[in-house]
Amino acid sequence: MPKRLPSAPPVLAGYNYVRPLGTGGFADVFLYEQDLPRRVTAVKVLLADVIDPEARRTFTLEADAMARLSAHPSIVTIHQASIASDGRPYLVMEYCPESLGARVKRGPMPAGEVLDIGVRMAGALETAHRSGLLHRDIKPSNLLVNSLGAPVLADFGIAGSIADDGLGDTLAMSVPWSAPEVLAERTNGTVATEVWGLGATLYTLLAGHSPFELADRSRNSVDQLSRRVLGAKYTPLAPRGVPSRIDTVLSAAMQRDPARRYRSMAEFGEQLRWAQYELGVSPTSLEVASPEWAAAAPIDFSDASRRGPVVTTVDPDSRRAGRAAAVATARPVGRVIDAGGLAPARARNGWVKPVAIGVGSAVVVLAGAAVALVSTGAL
Repeated sequence: MPKRLPSAPPVLAGYNYVRPLGTGGFADVFLYEQDLPRRVTAVKVLLADVIDPEARRTFTLEADAMARLSAHPSIVTIHQASIASDGRPYLVMEYCPESLGARVKRGPMPAGEVLDIGVRMAGALETAHRSGLLHRDIKPSNLLVNSLGAPVLADFGIAGSIADDGLGDTLAMSVPWSAPEVLAERTNGTVATEVWGLGATLYTLLAGHSPFELADRSRNSVDQLSRRVLGAKYTPLAPRGVPSRIDTVLSAAMQRDPARRYRSMAEFGEQLRWAQYELGVSPTSLEVASPEWAAAAPIDFSDASRRGPVVTTVDPDSRRAGRAAAVATARPVGRVIDAGGLAPARARNGWVKPVAIGVGSAVVVLAGAAVALVSTGAL
């Protein structure tokens, strides 16, 4: 399917449009320069044709989650959230020039650097979990590199409540990094699935490809990869020169049985720190919010109220409004799937299965890497 052109960038008071950063199924991202204070920012704008109450609620939840967590040094910073004069909701975020998904395409990363990234991400995710939030889309393209060169966790566009241990309303997955129980549609996310996701992501950074991807690309369709993920047979990295201690840590995170994985991100992070120590590397600080902080302002996942300025420039009787309503009605809801750049799965009748990418997802980076995006690339 050919990539569409970006939508028109909105006029935002106090910001000057620079260039597009990425396009997706339900949002565009643009680079803007803020007047005061002077800085470049990534602005994520929901497409006019997909704005409906559920899309707005999800977008608001993403803004709330990022605002709640962005004080953590390893989580991207949100500067502002509002509604543009043309009625489109938008988020103004820290601009990050690169993602680890793009970087690992150039080759495997050094073990010491990957361990450092792992500890930082474990702290960020433990902080999210303590506030009642599941990220639900941990993968290399959602680990960005900020302007200081530090890794930060991005994209809470399909985040969910940690209290919802069933399938809920939305099933979110990025196939190469999803836990077996997510692929089997037994859950839409738990702490255990997040542990798997981080383990699979760190494996990817060390190997240069996702854990169950084969060198023969003809054997890496969505169906073939999914079957290997469901089998969960861990392939050691030691033959490639990665210390065996790291294999021990990652294989525990990627156990097929969720009960055999680390019980928390804090435990996972401590094991990564022990690996650093045993390899003669100074352990990275595991930065986690205190329980008092987490209890102070929980995120309300049920809040569907309209917030921010209510603006519309569309006549409700116009053709444009009718088209927008038709698109919103026809939009697949409840399945957020990223095939990771692999061949699409085929249904039993031979037709290609449709893949639905939810709000805040499926952004193809055009130049640089923007905050809070789900890449449709392989990593």
